[in-house]
Amino acid sequence: MGFQKVLSCALSHDLSASVKQAHHNAIRTLLALSLLSQHTQRLHGAALPRLRYHAALNWDKWTPLVKSYAAYAIGAALVDTEIQVSDEELVAMNVDKGMMTLVDADRQAEMLAHLSDHLIRASHASGGSAGNSMIATALMGAPTYMSCKVAKDDDGDIYLADLEASGVAHGLSNQRQDGVTGKCLVLITPDAERSLNTNLAISETLSVDEVNESAIRESEWVYLEGYLVTSPTGHAAALKTKALADQHGVLTAVSFSDPGMVKFFRDNMEAMVEGGVELVFCNESEALEWGQCDDIEGAIAAIKQVARRFVITLGAEGAITWDGTTLHRTNAQPVKAVNTNGAGDMFAGAFLYALSRGESDLRATEFATLAAGEVVKYFGPRLDRDACLDLRRQFFGD
Repeated sequence: MGFQKVLSCALSHDLSASVKQAHHNAIRTLLALSLLSQHTQRLHGAALPRLRYHAALNWDKWTPLVKSYAAYAIGAALVDTEIQVSDEELVAMNVDKGMMTLVDADRQAEMLAHLSDHLIRASHASGGSAGNSMIATALMGAPTYMSCKVAKDDDGDIYLADLEASGVAHGLSNQRQDGVTGKCLVLITPDAERSLNTNLAISETLSVDEVNESAIRESEWVYLEGYLVTSPTGHAAALKTKALADQHGVLTAVSFSDPGMVKFFRDNMEAMVEGGVELVFCNESEALEWGQCDDIEGAIAAIKQVARRFVITLGAEGAITWDGTTLHRTNAQPVKAVNTNGAGDMFAGAFLYALSRGESDLRATEFATLAAGEVVKYFGPRLDRDACLDLRRQFFGD
């Protein structure tokens, strides 16, 4: 099975195709404006927001969304603490390098005590896989919605403030409970590998009660993070979200999230893709684990059984994309990585943003590869607004 190599990011069309596309865009624009004028229904008592973009758009290049949101996601709301450590320190604390491990509050406190002299260099930011992706998509210019659960505490305030500042809608303003917001201790070694130690806290009780059918119906995509397989109630919420997406004709994307999720919660992961999904995001390790094989061709064949389209990220080697017809190989530009935390989340967020513009899967992969290569240059799980808009201008020219 050969790869179609990427020869150019530019697309060429003849005059007839350009005229047809302009006509098509005009029709979609009129339809979008008509539908927007009808958006008087409410989500949890709040009116659906207008489409919000963070920079002036070139209407000759972008057909706007017909629905209110480019994507709806449900997942764990976490506040990250990133700390730089050595490999020896990981061994001393018995941490599985490069993996996500669920821990309780006592275990996190024990680790923080061990790393007390590092805390002056620690950085803090809202995190969580799906949340990071929805923030990335929104910062690039396509509105998103996030269903999650945070407590009435300082970390909950931080998380919601980040969502709102990024243009991500949510229904949590009057629905927070007493408790503790989830936290993730992100340990980063000199090779830029991240090891996640997650205390879900109140996110462990994420359930079908947090699923918002109205927001799902008003979304182009539903995005499910694979980490939901670890919680019985969270897994049930993911399955309900997928069922509602199917009911309302919304496309579903699933991220495998972590090799451990595929290996140790395989039955739950299989249930999330049962009947097939439109799109799967995974990295090479997750793909091989899904295929239960040691060659990428076997993994590709296995993922094709459950996804009409997929992307397998390969780190510094780029990505493999199956668009339903053709297998593409996209190369990544060499970068100096200091932190891989959030790279996969940024990839998914940028990919969904590109799809919201009507780009092809190949073009979306090229943009997502560029964005993931940028976020690994810095500490923190994602890029800020200016950096996201710079990437957008650099790649799309608007």
